[in-house]
Amino acid sequence: MSEGGAPPSVYHEKQVRQMCALHVLNNLFQDPQAFTKADLDGICNELDPESWINPHKSAMGLGNYDVNVIMMALQTRGFKAVWFDKRKSVEALHLETVYGLIINLPSDFKLLGLLPTPFTSKHWIAIKALDGHFFNLDSKLENPIKIGQLSDVIQYLKNQLKEPSRELLVVVPDAMQSIYRGGTVD
Repeated sequence: MSEGGAPPSVYHEKQVRQMCALHVLNNLFQDPQAFTKADLDGICNELDPESWINPHKSAMGLGNYDVNVIMMALQTRGFKAVWFDKRKSVEALHLETVYGLIINLPSDFKLLGLLPTPFTSKHWIAIKALDGHFFNLDSKLENPIKIGQLSDVIQYLKNQLKEPSRELLVVVPDAMQSIYRGGTVD
């Protein structure tokens, strides 16, 4: 095991600029070439081909891709992202069958990565089960962190979702009918 309890085979892409959407996708797929900046920029153009300034990414070309880009990127690979309904219990999730999890949380925006600004942005974090354990693959971490097994990830998600500004996307194969135990189409 490497630092953080992750097996050495766990792929973990680290944060560059505001490219956390790219990193979350590559970390979920455990493949550094699953998606590129050009792929995500192309999706932005598909989503809004007429805009001079595309609303689905940073106007500065630094990333900051929105959820629509992530959802469309997943669709190109046969997956979908389903918003978790915070009115439900985390225990209701069928976590044994999900491909991965994406948490969206606030992040302080720093000018040139150093100087705090009054602006806030959002940050995407990947959670994935690998070798029988769930790992936090946050690109801002130095190394992946082992969360643990099913009961551990349930507690972790409960703690994360206590904050009203945090959201959870559940990544599943396109054909999956429900993310909830005994549920119908979401």
